[in-house]
Amino acid sequence: MQVLQVQLEVGPDPAEVGRARRWARSRLVGSGIRDDEPLAETLILLISELVTNAVVHTGCPAVLRMLFGAAETAGTAGTVRVEVADTSCRPPQQRHAAGEDTGGRGLELVDGLADRWGWQPEGAGKQIWCEVDRGAPVVQVQMQVGVPGAGVHEPSPAVVTHPA
Repeated sequence: MQVLQVQLEVGPDPAEVGRARRWARSRLVGSGIRDDEPLAETLILLISELVTNAVVHTGCPAVLRMLFGAAETAGTAGTVRVEVADTSCRPPQQRHAAGEDTGGRGLELVDGLADRWGWQPEGAGKQIWCEVDRGAPVVQVQMQVGVPGAGVHEPSPAVVTHPA
């Protein structure tokens, strides 16, 4: 299978999240995913959440990678993989936001929107990744606010994969 990989270095500043979104949008268009497709919006939201988590919770620079998998067979559209690597060795901590909380929903969104996601050690830090199958229907998520554990998979301190 052929894979096109592009990457962007992201500084440890929350303002970098907007730059990462703009960069990712242009790469999605270049890969044949139109800007107005629901898939593009889903991927941009996933990228925004993962990059935000990396720069806000670690205070470290990060690397955003997008991998566009070629179709396995005629008639299939392939997979888009998003990876965000940072230099913090702390594993991601899924939080459970309550009613009016302004944060704590990032990994819940990733869990609900991605077809698969997980994390693994990379160098001195870690990589958090998610995959969206291009031919699959886009998932619409309704968050159950204030319900602990609703639709959430807790990451363990090892390599974790979460099917949606």
